[in-house]
Amino acid sequence: MTPVLLSLSALLAASAWAAPVAGAAPRADRPASVPGGWEKVDATELTDITRDAEARKTPLAAGDDVSVQAEEPELLALQSLRNDRFVATEKSYAAPHTGVLRARSDAYNGSWEGFAFEWDEATETYALKSLANDRYVAVEKNFTGDAQNELRARSTSVGGWERFVLYHNEDLDRWALQSTLNGLFVTMENNYTGSLQYVLRARSGEISGWEEFNLYTLEA
Repeated sequence: MTPVLLSLSALLAASAWAAPVAGAAPRADRPASVPGGWEKVDATELTDITRDAEARKTPLAAGDDVSVQAEEPELLALQSLRNDRFVATEKSYAAPHTGVLRARSDAYNGSWEGFAFEWDEATETYALKSLANDRYVAVEKNFTGDAQNELRARSTSVGGWERFVLYHNEDLDRWALQSTLNGLFVTMENNYTGSLQYVLRARSGEISGWEEFNLYTLEA
C-alpha cells in the first residue's frame, strides 16, 4: 500500500489522480456531505499513520525561525492536489489579508510552508499554527466577496474560528480539512487571479477534488 502520509523526499514521485470512492452510507461521525472512504483523524491516529507509513522526516531549512511552542505538535506541510503547490503563509501581505494562506509554492522552502497541527481533546479538533508567524489559522467568515471564509494565520489564541476537523481517505492517500465555524471544507481557489490566486477558503459543502491535499511530515 502506498504510504498515506508522505515525506518531502517523496515529492518527486508521480502522483496519479484517482476517482472518488463511490458514496457509502454516512456514519454517525461523518456528515452526509462527506463521501464514503473519508474518516475523521484524531491525534493518536495521525501519529499511527505517520509510524505505519514509515515516513522519513525532512528537516526544516537552515536558519528558519520556528517557535519552541510549535515543536511539540505534528509539524506538517500541505500540498494542494489541485495544482501540486505547497500552502504558504503570506505574512508580508498588507491588511486585511496579512497571513492569508495560499497554495503557491513550487517546493517546500521552510517555515512559510510549515504548520503545527495542535490537537484539542475536548473538542476533538485541530488548530493549525503557522510556523512563519506563530499565529493560528482562522476562517474569516465576516469577509465578503472573493475573500469570504479565507484562511488567515492571524490569531494569538484558539477559539471557534480556528478549529478544524481533519479527514483522511486511506484508499486515495488524501486529506481534507473542515472548518467547525461554518461546517464547510477548505478549498484551494485555483481559478482566482491576482494577489489571492490559490487562496484557501472554507467554502465547499463537499469533497470533490479542490478540497484534497497531501500532507508531508517535517522535523524541527
